Amino acid sequence: MTPRLDTAWMILVFLMSLRSGTLLLVAPGFGTLQMPVQFRVLLTIGVSVVLATALSATVSLPGTTLGLLATSLAEIEVGALLGFGVAAAFGAFAVAGRAMDLQIGFGVANLIDPTTRTQSPQMGTLLNLFALAVFFGVGGHHALLRGLAASFERIPPGAGLADAGPGVLAAQFGIAFSMGLALAAPVLVLLLLIDLGLAVMSRAMPQMNVYFVALPLKIFAGILMLALSLPHLGPLMGRIFSSIFRFWESAGA
Repeated sequence: MTPRLDTAWMILVFLMSLRSGTLLLVAPGFGTLQMPVQFRVLLTIGVSVVLATALSATVSLPGTTLGLLATSLAEIEVGALLGFGVAAAFGAFAVAGRAMDLQIGFGVANLIDPTTRTQSPQMGTLLNLFALAVFFGVGGHHALLRGLAASFERIPPGAGLADAGPGVLAAQFGIAFSMGLALAAPVLVLLLLIDLGLAVMSRAMPQMNVYFVALPLKIFAGILMLALSLPHLGPLMGRIFSSIFRFWESAGA
């Protein structure tokens, strides 16, 4: 198929750009990277032109300016919901990193996250970068674009989105917390055992400064356990990534 340079097709591309652009703005790995604005705009328009050319989506021309505005807001709403599913899934890695930082002792300091240019906890930054590398490495961005294309077939541009309901949103938040704790479970359990052992030692030897003994020990043990558990996190990370598309389906997108 070749692009049709008529008014209806241009409005179709515009509406698809709003949905695609909102998704790419919210989704980790796309919106957080420090890309030039011109590149972001060209990427969004390019994706929309390709999808508008390849798909059989159609759009009815709004009769008024207010109609076009309402249609545009509906597309932004759909794109924001799609992006929320991605951001909430990747939030599991942030939850895991924060939990490990608090137990290891890294919670008192932050690092500059190169993807967001903001201060983030050490383990959270490490896990987020690792998750992004795995996501792109297994072709998750391709699945994301295929899901975006499927959303245009299920919800034509301008059709709007039915109410997803707070239960669907809360369930995605629950996945972020439960999966995050599951990711951090090996490290947290080991650190809990170390704390119990140090508590017994402090009772048996009150003269020992437990703080200065525990700090380097917990840092070494936590990092070592994380390194040992990373190769075995594949199935759990797969469940986290697949939760994105389950959320899209349950939300009607």
